[in-house]
Amino acid sequence: MKSKAALLRGVRYLLVLLALAFCAYSLVSTWDDTVRAFEQMSWATLLGAFAAGVAGLFAWMLGWRTFLAGLGSPLPVRAAFRIQSISQLGKYVPGKVWAVVTQVELSSEYKVSRIRSLTATLLAVATSMAGGLAVAAVTLPLTSEAARDRYWWLFPLAPVLLAALHPRIVTWCLDTLLRLARRAPLEHPVSLAATLRAIGWTVAGWVLFGVHLWLLAAAAGGDGAGLPFLATGAYALAFVAGFLVFIAPGGIGAREAAMVLVLSPVLPAGAPAVVAIASRVALTIADLVNASAAFLMGRADKRNARERDARERDVARATPPPPEPGNEPAAPELVRGTQPTKE
Repeated sequence: MKSKAALLRGVRYLLVLLALAFCAYSLVSTWDDTVRAFEQMSWATLLGAFAAGVAGLFAWMLGWRTFLAGLGSPLPVRAAFRIQSISQLGKYVPGKVWAVVTQVELSSEYKVSRIRSLTATLLAVATSMAGGLAVAAVTLPLTSEAARDRYWWLFPLAPVLLAALHPRIVTWCLDTLLRLARRAPLEHPVSLAATLRAIGWTVAGWVLFGVHLWLLAAAAGGDGAGLPFLATGAYALAFVAGFLVFIAPGGIGAREAAMVLVLSPVLPAGAPAVVAIASRVALTIADLVNASAAFLMGRADKRNARERDARERDVARATPPPPEPGNEPAAPELVRGTQPTKE
């Protein structure tokens, strides 16, 4: 068991190192373009976009945590943040499975079964995709003719995916897959109330990512009352397009292409590429900051656990052991031979 745990820990560290390497490569490979993009924007705009991106990631984490609680494994916000933030680095490794694998393994440290963790992660991914298509379907047809003409086939998927999130459909699909894998069915299906709360957190995340892109687009020369809606739909559509490109780490390339396509009609020439690069870098830094904070939190939790164990050992040493059977002290004898008192 110890060797297996050490092997899993080593694989996890390797994935994190690979993710950091790909993050560094993506930043270095676009360094000149990034510098030019950042020179065109104020630090206040960049910090605002960064903060909105961090808030969006946090909202999505709460959506995943809601699904996990609905399956019967509630986690404190601190633990859920640590798991989600570190596992999200896996999306920078080519392929879409590494973030899921890391998330499942990290959840097992908190006594969450792998089936529940995998189920919650798949539900969170499906919800984010369905929510993204729904947001794009609501915002883009009214504001972007280019996106409507090129990506029209994605929009009809939104109501289908949202309907497929109904707990009865989800439970039937998952139980069928578990039965094919010769596993026991879900012992605690997700309720409709938990599903709706998770969808709410996911939509809140999309709105925050829309604020993130709107700030960058406005700084690059965009204006008009419809720009916030266009930016929200552009980010949602770009994220879904990047996710569908399976091999691209973090959807790089596909996400920027979709974002440029949608923003081109409302921004000056060259500005959409600037916005796309600035968005990519700001959110990559947000992922790195979250992962760093989660790593420090994990170190602090382990240190606190060691100190608590040491205190418990000290208390155990200071407490005298209970007497062994047969060695109990004799009960005091009653005093005999006293004269009765007169009343």
